[in-house]
Amino acid sequence: MPIHQGWLEGARRVPSPNQDRRPDGEVSLLVLHSISLPPGQFGGDAIERLFTNCLDPAGHPFFTAIAGLRVSAHLLIRRDGECVQFVPFQARAWHAGRSRWREGGVERRALNDFAVGIELEGDEVSPYTQAQYRALATATRALQAHYPALTAERITSHAHVAPLRKSDPGPAFDWAYFRQQLVAADIYA
Repeated sequence: MPIHQGWLEGARRVPSPNQDRRPDGEVSLLVLHSISLPPGQFGGDAIERLFTNCLDPAGHPFFTAIAGLRVSAHLLIRRDGECVQFVPFQARAWHAGRSRWREGGVERRALNDFAVGIELEGDEVSPYTQAQYRALATATRALQAHYPALTAERITSHAHVAPLRKSDPGPAFDWAYFRQQLVAADIYA
């Protein structure tokens, strides 16, 4: 899956207005998230509607609280492994919020400035699917090939960069299995 002009080849494009220019053009961190709308339910178009500011507050009681949010991610990986891209990678998606990253004794904030955000359709307690791990590994390898600063050590979770307010992708995400899939994607690329 190569990247052309910021878009992952093979991903379905659903452009989000919730994006802007990266101040320095840097892409050097990958933040993994999880999302399900309504919470604990998979499928449907609510995530796409949220990221495109089209979520109907009357669609579910939970939606009234989040309908006004202006958020996005670069990529969503659905339960069946489908990749949906909302923001080109060279642009800033609005996914990490108040967060921080520490590396080499230096703390950085405003992670959206240099991070790619990938949402996995899921919640923190339901196991992610094999198709999601495969798609995530493939997308990650494409990102690493395109952005050499995005090393294996610079792949993290929303919980790690915003520990007091976020816990995703949660304990259901198998980091060891994901890293195995990354190696397998590299071997068979």
